[in-house]
Amino acid sequence: MAYQNIIFDLDGTLIDSARITGLILDQMLTERGVGEPADLEVIKAMDAVGGTAMIAAVLGPHTTDPAADLEEFRARHRRIEVPRDVLFPGVAAALGELSARGVGMAICSNKPQVLCEKILGDLGIASRFAGIFGSAPDRPRKPDPAAALLALGALSGGAEVALFCGDSVIDVETAAAAGVAACLVSWGYGTAHARQMHPILPVVREMADLCALVHGGTA
Repeated sequence: MAYQNIIFDLDGTLIDSARITGLILDQMLTERGVGEPADLEVIKAMDAVGGTAMIAAVLGPHTTDPAADLEEFRARHRRIEVPRDVLFPGVAAALGELSARGVGMAICSNKPQVLCEKILGDLGIASRFAGIFGSAPDRPRKPDPAAALLALGALSGGAEVALFCGDSVIDVETAAAAGVAACLVSWGYGTAHARQMHPILPVVREMADLCALVHGGTA
C-alpha cells in the first residue's frame, strides 16, 4: 500500500458546502431587504479563505461589520439541518470502502471545529474519521500545518504514509508544511487554480479512484 492514511479537507472536497453557505447568506440578505441571492461563484472562490474575508466578499455593500456578520452566519449554521445530499457523489461509498480496506482517515479544515463536527455528525459519517480538526481560537488556520499535524497524530503511522486530499492551493501548502504528499479532487472549488500552481500533483477524477491511489495506483 502506498499510503496507510488520508487526511481530507472538508469544504469543496467532501461536501458541497457552498450550497449551505449560500442558503444561510440568502436568508441574511432577504432579512436586510436585498432582492438578490448570494453569488455562489464568489462563495466557492472564497471558500478556502473563509472567515470575515469570505463574508465581506459575498455580502459586499450589504455588510458594515463582517466580524459581527460572521458570528451571525456561524450561529445560523449551528442551527441549520445539513442536507444529506451535500456530500459529493461517491463520497459515502468511498469512505466505507477505504475504511474496510484499513485506511485511516482524518479531517483537516479551516471551518470552525464545532461546525465540522456538526456537519459530519448530521451526515452520519463522523465515525469514519480517527480525528476531526477544524479551526479553533488556539489553533492556526491552514496553511499552517498545526491541524494537519494533529490529524497525523490521530492516525497510526507518520507523514511518509499519509496523503492529504484537498481542493485548493492552501491544502497543497498545508500538506507540504506537514511533510505529507498531496492530491486534488477534480470537482473542487479551487482545483483549477491549484492545478495551475502545482501541475504535477495527482488529481482524483472520482472518489472511487482514491482506493487505487492509496494502493499505489495513479489518479
